Amino acid sequence: MADQGIFKTMCPMNCHPTLCGMTVTVEKGGGIAIAGDETNPDSEGFLCMRGKAAHEIVGNDRRLLKPLVRQSRGSADWADTSWDDVLDRIAGQMQVVGREAVGVWQGHGNAVNDYGFGLKRGQMERFANLYGCHFWNPAMTCWGLGGFGLGLTGALETSTKEDLSAHSDLVILWGVNTVSQANTLRHVERAKRRGARIVAIDIRKTEASALADELILVRPGSDAALALAMIHVIIADGNWDAGFVAEHTVGFDALKAHVQPMTPLWAQAQTGVPADSIIALARSYAATRPAMIVIGGSSLHKGDNTWNAARAISCLVGLSGNFGRPGGGIGPRHGSRSHGAGFADLSAADRRLPGTYVPNQMEAVITALERGAIKVFVAIGSNFLSSFPDTNRVRAALNKAEMVIAYDIFPNQMIREVADIVLPGTIWLEEIGAKATNTHVHLSDRVLPAAGDARPAYALYQGLAQRLGVADVYPWADQEAAMNAALDHPATGHATVAMMRAAGGRVPLKISHVAYPTFDFATPSGKIEFHSERAAAMGLPPLPVAADTSDGSGGLILAHGRTFAHFHSFYDHARALPTLAAREAAPEFWIAPSDAEARGIADGDQIEAWNAGGCFRARARVTARIPAGAIWIRDGWPGLNALTDGAAVLPDAALDAFSFSVGQSHFGARVEVRVTQGGEYPQGLS
Repeated sequence: MADQGIFKTMCPMNCHPTLCGMTVTVEKGGGIAIAGDETNPDSEGFLCMRGKAAHEIVGNDRRLLKPLVRQSRGSADWADTSWDDVLDRIAGQMQVVGREAVGVWQGHGNAVNDYGFGLKRGQMERFANLYGCHFWNPAMTCWGLGGFGLGLTGALETSTKEDLSAHSDLVILWGVNTVSQANTLRHVERAKRRGARIVAIDIRKTEASALADELILVRPGSDAALALAMIHVIIADGNWDAGFVAEHTVGFDALKAHVQPMTPLWAQAQTGVPADSIIALARSYAATRPAMIVIGGSSLHKGDNTWNAARAISCLVGLSGNFGRPGGGIGPRHGSRSHGAGFADLSAADRRLPGTYVPNQMEAVITALERGAIKVFVAIGSNFLSSFPDTNRVRAALNKAEMVIAYDIFPNQMIREVADIVLPGTIWLEEIGAKATNTHVHLSDRVLPAAGDARPAYALYQGLAQRLGVADVYPWADQEAAMNAALDHPATGHATVAMMRAAGGRVPLKISHVAYPTFDFATPSGKIEFHSERAAAMGLPPLPVAADTSDGSGGLILAHGRTFAHFHSFYDHARALPTLAAREAAPEFWIAPSDAEARGIADGDQIEAWNAGGCFRARARVTARIPAGAIWIRDGWPGLNALTDGAAVLPDAALDAFSFSVGQSHFGARVEVRVTQGGEYPQGLS
C-alpha cells in the first residue's frame, strides 16, 4: 500500500466467469481513477458500466463507517458505537442462546475481492465449524440448482472461453447474455469471425442476441421441454454419436423410450417455439462438430425450469458426443471450474462440532427462523431480505430472531428494515484478496487504508472467537499468510502472493481448457448418466423431465435477469453509485404490446404487478423484445421478491449430493398487471 501510484486489482463485481482486471491510480490527496487492465489475459482491458462506476465507491458519503446499534426494534433511530462494544453484545447474546441457535449467512458482498478463490468464504466456514453454529452456502440463491442438474448427468466441469473461440463451429448461448458474460461473449464473437454459427435461446431479445445468427424465444420455464424435444429429434433421425454413447454413457435405452412422446409439436405447445424451428435446431446441433453450449448461470434455473433444464441440456450434450473434445461440451458458466482447478481448503470441515444443523435449503432456513431455532442471525455482505423469495415471509421470520447483525459497506433493505446491529466493512481496495477465473488467479492487492472504523470480515470472526473462547479460528499471521495457505495447491503451482506480485499480479492455473479430457465423469458410474440411479435414490425422476407450461393458467409469467447498471442488490441496489442510479432511475417491467393493450397499459405508465404474495410497482416498457404471456424485470430491486415462490424444490436427501448448495426455492411467479396511480416505488426509489 502506498500514498500514490498505479496499482492492479480486480473489479469489485462478481460476474463470474466474467471477472475483469483494473488499474487504479491513487492521486495526490487520496482520489482515485480507474481503468481497464489491458494486461489482464481474461478481460484484456475491458470494463463494463458497473466496473467503470466502481470509483464512486471510494469516498462515498453513503458508506457505513461506524458500528451502529438500533435503539429499538422497528425504529429508525441508530446510535454510533465501537467495534468492542458491538462484539461484546453479539458474543454475549450468542452465549445466552447457545451455539446451535446462531446462524451465519454470507452473500456476494463477501467476495468482491475473493470470488472464485473462496478464501473469505472458507474463513467464515472455519469459524462456524470450530464454534459449532449454523452456516449455509450462498450458491443456493444463484447457480446451485443448475449445478445440481448438471452434476446428476456428470457435467460440472466446463471448457474455457479460449477453447470456444479457437475450436467451436457452433455455439448455443442458452439463457446467456453479454451483461453477465462479457468476456465470454468476446470469444463467441471471435468464433463467429472464424466461421462458427451462433444461436441464442432466451426469453427476450437480449443484448447478446445481436451477435447471434439465430434467436429462439422460449416461454419462461420451458427450456427443459425444448432440450428434450431436441433429444427426441436426434434419436428419431439416428444422428446421435453412437460410439460416445456406447462407451461413455449409461441409460440410453431408457432415455430413448422416455423422450418418444416429447415431439416437436409437444414442445411447441410448451415453449412457444414452432416445431419446424425445433427440428432445424436439433439437426443443426447434431450435424455440427464441435458444438458448445454456454448455459446461463442463475435466472435460467429459477421458476419452472428448476434443475431439470440443466439436466436435460447436459443430456443433449452427451447424446451428441461433444464432451471431452476441443470446442465441444459446455462452455464457461457462473460457478463452474475448469478441469484441474482448485485451491487449498482452510475451512476445517473435518473439525466441525457435532450438532443438529439446519440444512442448506432456503425453505429450511426460513422455517428455522420462524420456529425460533435461529435466535442470532449474522449476514455478511448480503441483503438477505432481497436475496430470498417471498419477501414478506422472510421479513417476518427475521423479526422473530432475537438479534440480527449485518456486516456491509452500504445500507440496504435488510439493514433498514430488520437489522439490530450494523458493522462497517472494508471495500475491495482496503484489503488484500484474489479472484479466480477459469484460467487464472488474479491478485487484488491492498491499495488504500480502511476508511473510518471499517474492518475486514475476518476481524468479526477473530473478535467473536476471542470472546467465545474458540481456538484456531485465525491461525495465520495476517491475510497475506492466509492467502498463501489457500494458494498452496497443485493447480496454482503452489504460488504465493509474492510470486503473483512478481508475475504482474496473477498466475495461470494448471488446467485443461477442455472439460473432462480423460472422459472420467463425476458420477457413480464414471460416465454421463442419462438415467441416474442417484436421482432415483433421492426420490427424484431418474430421467430429465419438463414442467407443463402450456396450461395457460392465467396471468403473466414473471421472469428476471441482469442489466448493465446493476448486479443483484450490490451497493444498495446500485442506488449508492450515482452513475448506475442515473442509468436506472426506477424499475421497469418489459411487457409485450398485446399484453399491454389488453390491460390498457401504455409505455411509461406506472403499473403494479401483483399476486397472492404481494405487489410491486414499476414503469411499463412496452416492447416487442419480449413475447406475449411473460413480463420481465431485472432482479435485485427491493421488494420484488414479494412476488416470488419460496417453496422448496428438492427433498432433504438431495441437499448434500455436491459440495455446493443446491437448496434453492422455486422463485417462480405468475402475476397480473394493472395501471396504478400515485404511490411509491420500492424503498428509496423515485
